[in-house]
Amino acid sequence: MTEARDMAGIALPFAAGAAAGSVLYTLSAPGPLILPSLAASSLVLSPVLIARNPGKRFIIPIAFFVAGIFCALNYCLTSEIILPQGVAGRLFVNCYDRLRACIDAIPYPSEGTGPLVKALVTGDRSGLGKGTVEIFRNSGASHILALSGLHLGVIYLILSKLTVPLGSTPLARKIRYAAIVGLSGFYTVMTGASPSIVRAFLFIFINETGKVLGRERNPTRVLLAALTIQLAINTDVISSVGFQLSYLAILGICTVYPRIERIYPAPVRSWRKADPFRRIWQASCLSISCQMFTAPLVWLRFHTFPEYFLITNLLALPLTSAVMVLSVTTIALSSFGICPGFLVSLNDLAVSTLTWCLGIISGL
Repeated sequence: MTEARDMAGIALPFAAGAAAGSVLYTLSAPGPLILPSLAASSLVLSPVLIARNPGKRFIIPIAFFVAGIFCALNYCLTSEIILPQGVAGRLFVNCYDRLRACIDAIPYPSEGTGPLVKALVTGDRSGLGKGTVEIFRNSGASHILALSGLHLGVIYLILSKLTVPLGSTPLARKIRYAAIVGLSGFYTVMTGASPSIVRAFLFIFINETGKVLGRERNPTRVLLAALTIQLAINTDVISSVGFQLSYLAILGICTVYPRIERIYPAPVRSWRKADPFRRIWQASCLSISCQMFTAPLVWLRFHTFPEYFLITNLLALPLTSAVMVLSVTTIALSSFGICPGFLVSLNDLAVSTLTWCLGIISGL
């Protein structure tokens, strides 16, 4: 807990400094030399504060607040980060196009299945009908259509399972680490590197790095480390609603979920470990803890509140996970031309079930 507080003393001031730097740049109209001077001063002042006052704990948060201002001003001055160009850029674009083409070529029985699978796997929602989009919006499940930690998390679990046969020797762990982090990073960049999916990738990267190094992986520390890294790379992302909602949701899971989840204790007897009611309780606690932190921001920005969020998440999240697993499996086998027809039909049934359930909720 002490280490988590120490990390918070770095991450939170840095985030506040990044926000302050962005506001400073937005609200002011300085001459060409003022902002570079502020940025340079911030860069110099931060280590000076630490060096001159090593024994004062409050100096480190101040120094990282100043460092956050520097990063924000530096980002504003140098425009935005450029994704890989040239050969690397064409590689990502070609892979993305081939993935979408592969999905389009799958003979799903239902007309709306292919576009929805494409939206869930690649983030391309151009083929979705207006009715489908309205169903997801009215049922409070719009976040499912946006690539996020849910989607990358499912892909991470698939990669973790696929690499288990490699074993647990030191060399095997390093190979698994390289495969999981490398493929997750490739998917993140290929699909556009949105703020929420970058956050999810940083969680995977930090968690897997801690695992291979044998370090303790505290969820709160992982959250704060990911926040610091993402803001250091791109401070402008702090104004993104997706970024804010993503971190608020995880903050709720880290802080509130453990406290309310233990109200329904785990069964003592081993034969009751798979208590279905406790599984429902855990899923409900997860949804409630996320909404407690994200609902105020959603209301402030969009003036809406998903009234049936609990029902939606209890039904949609497990179905979406099943759809993602079936879709990834179907796409992978189809790319090799060996996908059996029953798997395509099963994938289609899962997508239709998800849409049907959300359609009922949207009509309440």
